[in-house]
Amino acid sequence: MDETSPSSSSSFEILDMESVAAPYQEVQPHWFFCRTAVDDTSWLPFSREDSEKLENVCKTGKGVVVAVDGERYDVRVKERKRYAVYWEQAPTEVRRCTWFYKGDKDTKFMPYPEGFSNSLEEAYMIAVTLGEWKRKLDFPTGETVILHNPKLIMQYQPLGLQDEWMSSPSEQTRPRTVKRGVDNISVEIPDGEPEKVDHLVFMVHGIGPACDLRFRSIIQCVNDFRSASLSLLASHYKRAQQEGKIGRVEFLPVNWHSALHGDATGVDEDIQRITLPSISRLRHFTNDTLLDLFFYNSPTYCQTIVDTVASEIDSLHTLFKKRHPDFNGAVSVVGHSLGSLILFDMLTNQKTDSDSDSEDKKSVNEITLSRLGLQQYLDILHKENLDLESLALCQDSDLKDLGIPLGPRKKILNYIKRKLLLQVRHWKWTQSVTSAVDYNYFDVGIGQVSIAYPQLAFHPQTFFAFGSPIGMFLTVRGLKHIDPSYSFPTCKSFYNIYHPYDPVAYRIEPMIVTEVDVEPMLIPHHKGRKRMHLELKDSLTRMSMDLKNNVWGSLRTAWQSFARPVAALPPVVEKETAAKRDTEEPLVSVSAEVCEAESPVAIEQTEQPEIKMGMLNGGRRIDFVLQEKPIESFNEYLFAIQSHLCYWESEDTALLLLKEIYDKLGVSVEQPQ
Repeated sequence: MDETSPSSSSSFEILDMESVAAPYQEVQPHWFFCRTAVDDTSWLPFSREDSEKLENVCKTGKGVVVAVDGERYDVRVKERKRYAVYWEQAPTEVRRCTWFYKGDKDTKFMPYPEGFSNSLEEAYMIAVTLGEWKRKLDFPTGETVILHNPKLIMQYQPLGLQDEWMSSPSEQTRPRTVKRGVDNISVEIPDGEPEKVDHLVFMVHGIGPACDLRFRSIIQCVNDFRSASLSLLASHYKRAQQEGKIGRVEFLPVNWHSALHGDATGVDEDIQRITLPSISRLRHFTNDTLLDLFFYNSPTYCQTIVDTVASEIDSLHTLFKKRHPDFNGAVSVVGHSLGSLILFDMLTNQKTDSDSDSEDKKSVNEITLSRLGLQQYLDILHKENLDLESLALCQDSDLKDLGIPLGPRKKILNYIKRKLLLQVRHWKWTQSVTSAVDYNYFDVGIGQVSIAYPQLAFHPQTFFAFGSPIGMFLTVRGLKHIDPSYSFPTCKSFYNIYHPYDPVAYRIEPMIVTEVDVEPMLIPHHKGRKRMHLELKDSLTRMSMDLKNNVWGSLRTAWQSFARPVAALPPVVEKETAAKRDTEEPLVSVSAEVCEAESPVAIEQTEQPEIKMGMLNGGRRIDFVLQEKPIESFNEYLFAIQSHLCYWESEDTALLLLKEIYDKLGVSVEQPQ
């Protein structure tokens, strides 16, 4: 062997070429965060962009906090903790992951702790460098890892007592499969979100702390809606994203339930004292959910709910602008169930900038006389130093002495009387003077609870209502008709979106257009067509209409051929036939008219008049209905509750929002291939 030249081929003949290991390369780490559920703990990967940012800070030590997940979370790298920015949530653990394991019953690979992974990586480096495999690595916790070869590494769980002569773990142990690096495990790493935010949407939940049948919070449901939005942007706005025309839409949850049911109000404790002990689970569900409807009709708690929603929205808006200083997009709001009614009442009571500025600049007298159309008497009130309080002390004779005619005197005194009466009522209800709810554009009063509605710090672009009972609440408040000229003072677009089987949803358009029965707008399927069972239903309807047309056509032809011979009878029986004709001709004409009236062709030829839907959505349609799924059409009662909670995961709903948002930005939706 010593005499053999290194270049001799005989030296290579005794080597197994496949056993020559590749040179050692350091493992590439990927960062994960822990998500803990009631009965499950899982580790989820950050996007590649976020993982690279975390790794860079970890290696360089430059920076302590890294914003991840669209800047909705902050990771404190040294603590290995992930903190939510916009909502209350316990911090979650973060790991720099390099080695993973999976047991027989596990479905996903789980990351080892960082210290354990470092020990495995060191043993792997030695094995690769020295070419020494079958290495056995014992850990203080009792686990044993054997590096059989680069592609087969197993971990064995500790046993109680083992004989000293045993050189390998018992075959009775259940080994774990061990993998090195994230590229060798089956895990879906999410795509990073675009940094640019084009539009901001606040989503307000309805009754109760849970938003779907899985009893998930508003935070989790909004996360699903955001994920659906990002997926649709990648498929339906792909070219616009590639060209850098658009970024993404940010959705943030607005939670008001915890503030109402927290220790500050004490309402839960008060309700619990009077709750019956029987059927405790059902009563607990009622107290935690359905009572929110009654709370909203209470002056005390309605004020708490509205103040909480407005305060939460404004604080989230301020925080978002602080974290996104370059954001110059518009803001919209979404309300689900009772949340939509809260937003409707709030938006109805907003004031425009011009209203606020004019009220600041004008005196109380000027505002009062301007509303009454009596501006010409302003100089008289100024000359006598009469303010609103002084006018309240005046009588009719006092105003007559000032030279004000009878009609204007009655208007002023009646206005002051109503103003003071409202203030007294408001003081009794809220222990403070609040402004009256102004529904000038409605033809009757609303009859809602009298509270002071806070003003939002921005003007919403669009209001989307999901599964909304707005129409029902307005009706029971006494409102029979919404004037077509009415629109929200600061929000010019409004969409009422609902599932056809949603038991809580009601329409809005019939309250605006009362003389015509208008079908709601069908929301297109996100894949660009109707669902197959609906297309089949339409095809069968068209077939039946065609068949009906043919039948009526055949009957008309047969009747005409039957009627002609009667008119051409011989003169011999003219008197008899004439008598019969006198009795039968009206029947013939009526039957022909019936045929004509019931003919689908005649109906289809009648042009439908153009329907004006008013200004609540800028003249456009308001009611939009989702397409039910095939399984839902079998039993609409079975899927009723699920239909009320379906919006959070509805891609059709998310696409409708994206279309409305990006149409206003001049970006059209693309039909995916």
